[in-house]
Amino acid sequence: MMSFFLPVILSQLSQQLHLLLQIGALVLKWCAQKVISYSSPIITVINQQFNKWLVYCYICNVSINKSLSMSIQTPIRGLRSFCIAAKCLSFKHASQQLFLTPSAVSHQIKQLESQLGIALFKRGTRSIELTSAGKQFYQSIQPIINQLESTISEFTHKQQNQTIVISLPEFFASELFIPRLSTWSEKNPDINLQLETVKSGSEPSQIADLSIVLANGKPNAKVVHDLFPISYVPACNKQLYKKLKVMGFDALKNTPLILHRSRPWSWHQWANNLDIADFDPKQIIQFDSMFGVARAAQQGMGIALIPLPMSKAWFSEELLVRLFDQELVTNDKYYLIQHENMENKPELTLFAQWVKETFAC
Repeated sequence: MMSFFLPVILSQLSQQLHLLLQIGALVLKWCAQKVISYSSPIITVINQQFNKWLVYCYICNVSINKSLSMSIQTPIRGLRSFCIAAKCLSFKHASQQLFLTPSAVSHQIKQLESQLGIALFKRGTRSIELTSAGKQFYQSIQPIINQLESTISEFTHKQQNQTIVISLPEFFASELFIPRLSTWSEKNPDINLQLETVKSGSEPSQIADLSIVLANGKPNAKVVHDLFPISYVPACNKQLYKKLKVMGFDALKNTPLILHRSRPWSWHQWANNLDIADFDPKQIIQFDSMFGVARAAQQGMGIALIPLPMSKAWFSEELLVRLFDQELVTNDKYYLIQHENMENKPELTLFAQWVKETFAC
């Protein structure tokens, strides 16, 4: 592992040569003063010999400084690429973690090997493995890289606000989350939020620290917190309500029925629960967003199954009116999913606690 001590040795040698250059200049000056009264040719000889020596020392010093510069300019990205590749023993998997191409990772490691003068990997047709020197180098350099990344991350977090990425359904965000978000923001001005809204039934964002999801059963995740269940109520706008109310359940035969496409049989389930005979809708219209379902009903397109309790504002503002009191009760429920380890991220713990206190039943 002499490569680790090479920068120190070169630095010390450079300092010593620099000192010799200074001493040589003083000696030449002293000698010239002592012999000036004897013979001018002697001075010429002394000057020539000392100049040659000084030039030699200068060239050595420049060469050492160049070597020193090269020895300490090993790119951090090359060391990091090596550590990740050494851990997973795959340039392909390392490239995915580094967001590089496998050839770029391989090139960085080859540069590192060239600079160190040793082979770090044995390269096979479809696999790689560490050489003996590679194992020793990994054991020595990995703690240093980890400490460096930890220090940079810690310093960055101290200089910037913490940012939480949360994924949540768009209807939940617009009807419940955003109206109450000012309470959180006022109490936690140093924590930024990045909201990633998704359509109901879609997969949560892959970059989220926390996710709020609507599911028909408890999601398969490591840490899941129950928030609240939802039910669905038939509703339409005020104009259509006045027309259909007197018709009772017969209104379902002549009016388009609106629902979310992730629950295509929800109207049939509702009718079956009420033992409505000969349920045969004239037309069913499906939307891929719950906001689209509510908006279509508001515009008088038909009767929609609207989720409660998040749609209370639509009813209190009389944008929608209940056509029937009977609700469709399902296993649908909102859940809070924790993706990140929150032990070292107190801002996530704080935010998750606020979500549970604000929205959980």
